[in-house]
Amino acid sequence: MVEDNQIKAQVSPFAIREGEIKTFDGKDGYVSMNQIVHKINIGHITDIHFAILELVNQFEFITSRQLYQMLEIKGIDPKSQDKLNNKLEALVKSKILTRYYFTSDEGKGIYRIYCLEKMGKYLLTSKEIECKWQPSDNTKPVPMIKKRLAGNQTIIAYLRKVKAFDEFIVKPAINAKVAGKVFKATGGCVKLTKNNKSIQFLFEVIRRETEWEKKLVDKMRLYQDFYGNFVAGDSGFGSLPQLIFVCEDEKHMAETFKEIVKGNVEIPQIKLYFTTDLRQNEETLENTLVEFKLVDGKYKMENIEVKLLGM
Repeated sequence: MVEDNQIKAQVSPFAIREGEIKTFDGKDGYVSMNQIVHKINIGHITDIHFAILELVNQFEFITSRQLYQMLEIKGIDPKSQDKLNNKLEALVKSKILTRYYFTSDEGKGIYRIYCLEKMGKYLLTSKEIECKWQPSDNTKPVPMIKKRLAGNQTIIAYLRKVKAFDEFIVKPAINAKVAGKVFKATGGCVKLTKNNKSIQFLFEVIRRETEWEKKLVDKMRLYQDFYGNFVAGDSGFGSLPQLIFVCEDEKHMAETFKEIVKGNVEIPQIKLYFTTDLRQNEETLENTLVEFKLVDGKYKMENIEVKLLGM
């Protein structure tokens, strides 16, 4: 597998492309549970297939490269990307998983996205693994899926590259008390612990989708509610979590900050940090965060060094 720091992409694979649509690449037709049980009995579906299934259930949408990295983190050797892809193909053919890719005017996307199918849910629940999947989950629009994939990449980068990494939550639920709404951080949450002291990072993934500026301001009002009324223990956080915006590219960080200031939705309780998809490919994450500072009446983008994010 190509290492992160060997990737030479100039544009994030999870950036929004104009006119992009999600294209089905799974299997049509009917597969019975008896057929699947037979494949399990004869060893065509094994423990590694179930490990893959649990990861897809946990992340909802995930690429084969992200699956490869997560299996390695869990101490499971996929042998090679090709061998993993063969296993994924077997799960798709058995309608345990399904698969999509993105198509735009620029052509077909270079990666496939995997998510659960009905048979996958049956297998997980038979092992008493919680699975909230329902068929409508697979109809989610392109921007929502790309936010999840960018969030996955960020979580995996912290898992692999930050020594202080402790645990993660894929879809943390956050309570905006005054608004009476529970919302989710689109990129997930990681907990870092060093010398018995912990901090949690919330990742909010921003994509240049239709009306993204308005959606950002609306979401920030919910964050203002959460941070402005925070007491220890709210939404499972012992102290104020650090909010980090995961943007499509360097220019998008400035655009995102501008919309926050313009919409008057800053959060006085914390500093706002920014990063990009491609910054997660750096060998170390110590210098991947950005802050906007007011210098001589103008905001200036500055890289900040965070030793806690080193190895």
